[in-house]
Amino acid sequence: MNNTPASERLHIALAGRCNSGKSSLLNAIIGQDVALVSAAAGTTTDPVRKAIELPGAGPCTIVDTPGLDDTGSLGSLRTGRTRHELSRADMIIAFLDSDDTRWSARFVAELRSYGKPVIALLSRIDLLPGASTGITSLSQAIDAKVIGVSSTTGSGIPTLLQAIAEAARRDEITLTGSLAPEGSTVVLVMPQDPQAPRGRIILPQVQTLRELLDKHCTAICCTPDRLQATLSALSSPPDLVITDSQVFGPVAAIIPPEVPLTSFSVLMAGYKGDLPLFVKGSEALDNLTPASRVLIAEACSHTPQNEDIGRVKIPRLLRNRVGEGLQIDIVSGSDFPEDLTIYDLVVHCGGCMFTRSHVMERVERLRQAGIPVTNYGILLARAAGILPRISLPE
Repeated sequence: MNNTPASERLHIALAGRCNSGKSSLLNAIIGQDVALVSAAAGTTTDPVRKAIELPGAGPCTIVDTPGLDDTGSLGSLRTGRTRHELSRADMIIAFLDSDDTRWSARFVAELRSYGKPVIALLSRIDLLPGASTGITSLSQAIDAKVIGVSSTTGSGIPTLLQAIAEAARRDEITLTGSLAPEGSTVVLVMPQDPQAPRGRIILPQVQTLRELLDKHCTAICCTPDRLQATLSALSSPPDLVITDSQVFGPVAAIIPPEVPLTSFSVLMAGYKGDLPLFVKGSEALDNLTPASRVLIAEACSHTPQNEDIGRVKIPRLLRNRVGEGLQIDIVSGSDFPEDLTIYDLVVHCGGCMFTRSHVMERVERLRQAGIPVTNYGILLARAAGILPRISLPE
């Protein structure tokens, strides 16, 4: 479980008022004192994350957040950070207040607006006289089940874990989708450049290879210079070729036109983001002028290297195509501009270091702002003039 990438875990955010029992519940579920517990309001000042394997839900990250009614000089910053965490979570556990059902109803309505599962609970039921009456009133106020829990006695926690498992069961999105049915023969073209340090394979390639093995496919890996020899060694053409987007052109020139072709970045676009929107957004490439402004967003933070795709290759491609006057901004990690209206196009990486919820939160902001957004692989395919040749996962 500890080897599961954070981006592949189910992220569960705990949300509620200060001193509503969030940190105590986290400690009770984990079985360790990972979050500081105190009667003083505002004890949790920053999100606290803990990786754990939950029955029925698998590898998860539980995020304890500052109270949404935090006050003081830093209160607004803390509540802003909490709402940022809620927008990126896969699931939210809402801590309600039995003494204020109207607030609880508004609170749950706000959380539901994020468009993800919300599990409502009343904590510290061992200390609340008439807890069952409070649960009934809250259930009526929010028109949903409310789970009563006690972090001290453990009461209700098994019911909560079952609710988490049930909410986690959803149609699973896979990387290769219908492109690689069970038993397919797939060739993976994997350049080993500075972005793939010696002794390591980059995460999208690892995830794709693992999925193909789980689907009982025959996966054949090669570098671009060995592609022709690899194809010649096969008794029949492969069912699919997956390549690094940077060598789309050379690979497309080698493989037979009837063999489906895609890239790791394109697969990630469907796995983590909105693939149709990315394809549509790539049309903005044809409308860029030297006066345009483009944002390139990388999910991972790393020291720039020679021929870095996001910081060197794509900016060079865009300026060679549009002109040196093109303004390009680059952000990495969790950095993302508040004002997106200044951009004519946003180009996002595959997002392998982000959860799907995190990527989709950005995508939704761009959609609402009316800003075209695309992905590295889709952009490179359009720039090479071979986007119609690329097979897209479904």
